[in-house]
Amino acid sequence: MKHLGTGIGWRPEIADAVERMPGIDWVEAVAENLCPGHLPDSLLRLRERGVTVVPHGVSLGLGDAARPDETRLAALAERAQALGSPLVTEHIAFVRAGGPLTASQPLEAGHLLPVPRTRDALDVLCENVRIAQDALPVPLAVENIAALISWPGEEMTEGQFLYELVERTGVRLLIDVANLHTNHVNRGEDPAKALDELPVEAIAYVHVAGGFERDGVWHDSHAHPVPEPVLAILADLASRVTPPGVLLERDENFPAPQELERELDAIRETVRAGAPASGESAAGAAPAAAAPAARPVPVPDPTRQRLALAQTSLLSALVAGTPAPEGFDRARLAVQSRALAGKRADVVAKVAPELPEILGKAYRTEFLAYAQARPMSGGYRRDALDFAERLLLAGQPEDSEARGRLTRWWLERSGPAPLDGKPVTRWLRAARLALRRG
Repeated sequence: MKHLGTGIGWRPEIADAVERMPGIDWVEAVAENLCPGHLPDSLLRLRERGVTVVPHGVSLGLGDAARPDETRLAALAERAQALGSPLVTEHIAFVRAGGPLTASQPLEAGHLLPVPRTRDALDVLCENVRIAQDALPVPLAVENIAALISWPGEEMTEGQFLYELVERTGVRLLIDVANLHTNHVNRGEDPAKALDELPVEAIAYVHVAGGFERDGVWHDSHAHPVPEPVLAILADLASRVTPPGVLLERDENFPAPQELERELDAIRETVRAGAPASGESAAGAAPAAAAPAARPVPVPDPTRQRLALAQTSLLSALVAGTPAPEGFDRARLAVQSRALAGKRADVVAKVAPELPEILGKAYRTEFLAYAQARPMSGGYRRDALDFAERLLLAGQPEDSEARGRLTRWWLERSGPAPLDGKPVTRWLRAARLALRRG
């Protein structure tokens, strides 16, 4: 496995600062935010300097009951090739449910949700990982996620689940020590026990990030400084294996560059201090795990359907207000539901910044009311359009100038392609809106 060194998550807001930071060996960029034909100049300059760039996917849904979408896989492969990356990474999570497997409305979480640690879920995940591996031009590594909720009736610990996943697929692991801390606070899982059970030799690299605790729940925000308990888990991991790479994640509330550099220095020092003393043994960066010799039997449809029903029931409770599935902590489901709605509002505001600008302080209240009645089913851009249309059909906003601006915004974006400027196109879309309102 390639030695990566110390890196930081590349984000447009800190692109200039990242370029000037000393000792940055590599960066990770969110795959879905990159266009292979129009890569940001900052990433191109970093690549020219020899800095490795790794695309990090957030929407593939390897833990979904359905098989991975071919278009999404092709897009991830295209980004890996455009960046000359040595690997790509994704998450052990489900992000969609419903659809053909359950003959129900497709639902999207807009977030990474935990898969149940059951045999059914593991069988499906292993096959989905193999499908992804076959479609990608470089090795795949998958990340453990943070979770607010636990599935009832789980059959394995996280370490056991990941160990068997690696054994059956040869996939590499991206271990997020901040997520291990999150699961310790939220689900009572011992990080040291998880590390005991993990195949640490399969680690491709490590994530480090900050968060905050509120009302006994840890929120993996990526918007706060890295706390000491997370660094302690990193030190424990470093005492067991020399990680090929360690990366600092920060997505919001970016501090001054000097503060980010201090956090990177603390991460480097933690890894150095955690390494075994001279003469003691520790696993090094191991070669990629070998794939299974025999091609496994495909997962039967009934297995996928059982998982699909369970995931749809949970996601529907979180985003559509249906009753909580049996065995779940209802209070925790309520916390997760509010977090999903809040994140949905935040991301739509980033995807369509004109909406909070037009609606002002009313944006968030109006969007959360909309989200309660309308689960997301077509991604954030579609969500923004549906939200605006819903407001206009209700004769909102009351201010005529704001309503006019929102109408123009919706008309310019509501077709299958950007508005071509022809009066007839404008007229047809305005007529469609008027008919719906009537």
